[in-house]
Amino acid sequence: MDRDSIAEIHFAGLKNPTYSANNVLLRLLRDGRVQRSTAFSPYVYFAEESKIKKNSQKIGHFLAILEVFKEMRELGPLEVFRVEQKYGKKGAVEPDIFCRFRSTPFFIEVQNTVYSQKQMTDKMDRYVDLYNSDILAAPKPHVLILAEQRYALDDAYPFKLFQAQSFTTFLQSLKKTPPAPVGSGIQIRIG
Repeated sequence: MDRDSIAEIHFAGLKNPTYSANNVLLRLLRDGRVQRSTAFSPYVYFAEESKIKKNSQKIGHFLAILEVFKEMRELGPLEVFRVEQKYGKKGAVEPDIFCRFRSTPFFIEVQNTVYSQKQMTDKMDRYVDLYNSDILAAPKPHVLILAEQRYALDDAYPFKLFQAQSFTTFLQSLKKTPPAPVGSGIQIRIG
């Protein structure tokens, strides 16, 4: 996590969250309880046992997952949030996020980089394999892809598949807009 997110999540109720976060993080760093990368601003902190290199390309991906977490917790009850939980053997699908939001389970893919159509189709095939296995308990999660790009995934899947640019836009897309009532004052002029 970056320092500002740590302050926001863990020190929000204090008079100066950033100051408090800095004090605690410096003490944890000094005591060897966390690691830090100064390649980012604000600095990024890792658990002491983390095997991620301080300049890894994966850091940006994990920070994007963190942004989804922060966005979701502002939007409603987030009962579960697990990052890159493994389901099955090596090569099986590994969702970026498994969460339960408003009592509904989701697998979420956070796509920072653009996948080819084949890569995304292969990923969805791995989800199909997971859904057809005995690994998941009911109710089985929906799959949500968060990406700037929309993928042509028109096949029939054993799960509901959604795509959106953010979790907020996903929720907004679920809201139904009722049709305008007859006599609502809307006038159409032709000519």
